Amino acid sequence: MKELMIGNAALARGLYEAGCSVISSYPGTPSTEITEEFAKFNDTYCEWAPNEKVATETAFGASLRGKRSACCMKHVGLNVAADPLFTMSYTGVNAGMVICVADDPGMHSSQNEQDSRHYAVAAKVPMLEPSDSQEALDFAKVAYEISEQFDTPVLIKMCTRVAHSQSIVEKGERTEITKEYVKNPQKYIMAPANAIARHPFVEERTKKLIEYAETSPLNRIEDGNGTYDFGIITSSTSYQYVKEVFGDSVSVLKLGIVNPLPVELIKKFAEKVSKVYVIEELDPVIETHCKTLGIDVIGKEKFSILGEFSQKTIAEAFGLDKNENICLDTNIPVRPPMMCAGCPHRGMYYVLAKNKITVLGDIGCYTLGAMPPLNALDMTLCMGASVSGLHGYNKAGDGQTEGRTVCVIGDSTFIHSGVTGLINVAYNQSNSTVIILDNSITGMTGHQQNPTTGFNIKGDPAGKVNLEALCKSIGINSVRVVDPYNLDECEKAVKEELAKNEPSVIISRRPCVLLKYVKPKKPLSVNKDKCRGCKRCMKFGCPAISFRDGNAVIDKTLCIGCGVCAGLCPFDAFECEGE
Repeated sequence: MKELMIGNAALARGLYEAGCSVISSYPGTPSTEITEEFAKFNDTYCEWAPNEKVATETAFGASLRGKRSACCMKHVGLNVAADPLFTMSYTGVNAGMVICVADDPGMHSSQNEQDSRHYAVAAKVPMLEPSDSQEALDFAKVAYEISEQFDTPVLIKMCTRVAHSQSIVEKGERTEITKEYVKNPQKYIMAPANAIARHPFVEERTKKLIEYAETSPLNRIEDGNGTYDFGIITSSTSYQYVKEVFGDSVSVLKLGIVNPLPVELIKKFAEKVSKVYVIEELDPVIETHCKTLGIDVIGKEKFSILGEFSQKTIAEAFGLDKNENICLDTNIPVRPPMMCAGCPHRGMYYVLAKNKITVLGDIGCYTLGAMPPLNALDMTLCMGASVSGLHGYNKAGDGQTEGRTVCVIGDSTFIHSGVTGLINVAYNQSNSTVIILDNSITGMTGHQQNPTTGFNIKGDPAGKVNLEALCKSIGINSVRVVDPYNLDECEKAVKEELAKNEPSVIISRRPCVLLKYVKPKKPLSVNKDKCRGCKRCMKFGCPAISFRDGNAVIDKTLCIGCGVCAGLCPFDAFECEGE
């Protein structure tokens, strides 16, 4: 049966058909849909974990028990999962285990452009890289075969374009796989003596995997209609761009196994062509490998190390930008990202900006508080870093920063890795005020449940973390909850907590306006007779409010009737319809 699928859905289907029984993940664009799609298979177990490290360890436990498993994350999530990954390379697996990681060249929704292939090289585990939806499905099945044949976890690397583009997929049937668990301390207990004995296994496994890569159909040479003037070594979405630009007119070595890379296959290809180009997004991983083999290739001197490629960038690199057969990009007006009309985070940010408070930020949709006109954030680094960073900032401030600095962190991010930073604050007693922006959901990645919502991935009731009780249990005595729509309440809380000589937490709690159960109120309107054109409302940054002909104007298609602007206006110009 054939079906049009995005790459992430196809990968989920492939995991399912391969007999994967357990998936644990943390949402992160562009990987999120893999887990969401897998959760639709009711004869498997699927969950959102608090973070990627927990997810990876959960999948490892399922593999140890004898069930094929997987975990999914974005590229920066692999940083969090690196601790178990490197040691799992030594232990190997029981039933097959796959780690799906999605890179984000171009940083469409990420804080960096790191290349996950380096993790595969450093951890000495195989990595497969599909270039379309059908390969995503097929590679998932092969990944489990490799995992069990070579006793290793296997990484499948997606990227934004493969994860979210659609192509035709031929679906198959599910195969159930169960392995017997046998107690084996020397293999699975990584105390130094056992780990020392496992390291030679890893090195020997790498040699065997290289031999496998030499003849695997996942790596293939495509002769370009007998033309060998030059050849291209490529992988992933870059392969699609090459084919769209050149069709079958050039010879291509298409790599599906990007770690370990083959040796003889690459040499064989290089011997067939007069000149070799390596086209790969981000870092020169394949290029460096080829040069190590003594092959003269053209790579990053011609193709950028920055951002993602396209048909246009490939065509222009070869001087083909005027070819009428090449689909070039068109100029589209930039639409800057911004918080939604009625976003509960905006009220707290307005208060912080108004009082000129230094704010250390975190990862989530609330990072948009850095945008004009609020310009409320001073730093954003990685998940949970706001809390730890605030502690360090105040400890280094010699008392001068206390009372003038806070951090903000979302509810899901707080559970992910903020709580450990707060434990540090409580334990080492920095006079720090942490603001948890609790919008009752994981917002940035598309409304996934988390341990604070009380529901699991399928929407069924689940254990619920009480943030107030959690903060108090770790030693924070001053914990209070405010409504971010109430600006006076927020300002009072911020000033009072900053004035205290102790660690404190403010929970700014109101659900995301885009949640289905949040019903918007009637939109407000502006009484032009009362509006004085002071533009105070424009400092709030609500996209539903604009300024025309000397007056504020409300776009009723955007306004959700939160009423915060009415509290801002000193002239009572914002009115509810019907008043």
